[in-house]
Amino acid sequence: MTQDPSHLALVPFVSVANMMKLVHHIGLERFLTELATEIEADFKRWPQFEKAPRVPSHSDVGVIELMPTSDGELYGFKYVNGHPKNMKEGLQTVTGFGLLAEVNTGYPVLFSEMTVLTALRTAAMSAVATKHLARKDAKTLAMIGNGAQSEFQTLALKAVCGIDTVRLYDIDPAATEKCAANLAGHGITVVTCTSPEDAIEGADVITTATADKNMQTILTDNMIGSGVHINAIGGDCPGKTELHQDIVARADMFVEFPEQTRIEGELQQMPLDHPFTELWQVMTGDAAGRTSAAQITLFDGVGFAIEDFSALRYVHSIIRDTPFFTDLDMIADPDDPRDLFGMVMRAG
Repeated sequence: MTQDPSHLALVPFVSVANMMKLVHHIGLERFLTELATEIEADFKRWPQFEKAPRVPSHSDVGVIELMPTSDGELYGFKYVNGHPKNMKEGLQTVTGFGLLAEVNTGYPVLFSEMTVLTALRTAAMSAVATKHLARKDAKTLAMIGNGAQSEFQTLALKAVCGIDTVRLYDIDPAATEKCAANLAGHGITVVTCTSPEDAIEGADVITTATADKNMQTILTDNMIGSGVHINAIGGDCPGKTELHQDIVARADMFVEFPEQTRIEGELQQMPLDHPFTELWQVMTGDAAGRTSAAQITLFDGVGFAIEDFSALRYVHSIIRDTPFFTDLDMIADPDDPRDLFGMVMRAG
C-alpha cells in the first residue's frame, strides 16, 4: 500500500465519472461480491481497528457526519450527509466523499467520491449480514423502499446470497416503477407490489431502506412470520426507525458497533438491557448467528466506518494500472521541508 516517495505529493482521486467507469470495468455484481469479501475480511479483524461513533452535526433538515477509523497502518474517513428533504428538491438524500491515508507518514493515498461507493458498500454490507443470518435456502427478497439504495441492495443479495426474486414496494409508485425498470435484464424476477403486506408475502429476506427522518413503523409485528431475516438499514440517525418495537423484541438482533447502533438504529427504541450480538463475532465464530430455521434474525444496520474503510481500501487496490483516477496535487512538497514560505514565493 506504500506509495512511491517520488509521487507522495500526488494523490489519486476517483471522481463520480471514474467510479462509474470502474464499476463497469469490473462488472457490477463482481464489484459487489469482491467488496463484500473485503468488508468481511476487515470485520474478522475487528479488534485491530480504532472504533468510535460517527461525529454528527444535526440540523432541522438533516445531518452531516464524519466517520473515521484506522487499523494502525491505514487511516480512513468519510464525509456523509443525510437530508431526506433533498429528494423533493431534486437532490440526492445522501452524498459523500472519503480519504485513505498512511498512518506512517500521514500522507493521503486515495481521495474518492463516496456517493456511489456508499450505495455499493451499504448493499455489500447487507449481503454480508444476509449471508451469515438468513436461511441458506432463502431465494425471495422483499425490498421495502425503492429509492437510491434499492437496486444495489437487490443485486448484492443476488450476487452474494443467491436471491432470485425481489418483491418491490414504495409509498411512491413511481419509485417502484423506476426500480423495476432498472432491474430488468439483471437475471432476477421482479414483482411490483401495492402494499408492504403484499411485498413481504413469501419473502425469506426483508430489507427496509426508507428515507423519512422519523420514528416509522414500516413493518408491524403481525406482518413478520417465523424464519425471516430482516435488514433494517434505513434507521441511520437518532429519531429515525422503521420497525415496530414488538418486531425488535421478538427477533434476534445483530449490530455493527453497539455504541453507534444504540443512538441511531432500531436499538434506540429498546431498553438498555435489550440483548444483541455483534456481527463481527458471528463472522469469527465467537458467537452464534442463525440457530434454527424458525428464528427471526434482524440486522440493525446503521453503517459503520470500517465498511467505508474497506470500500476505500478495495478501490485503492483496483484502480492500479487503470485510467480511472486523476492525480491531484494536494500536498505542498517543497524541496526543503522547512522552507514552505520559500516555495510559495518562488511560485510568483
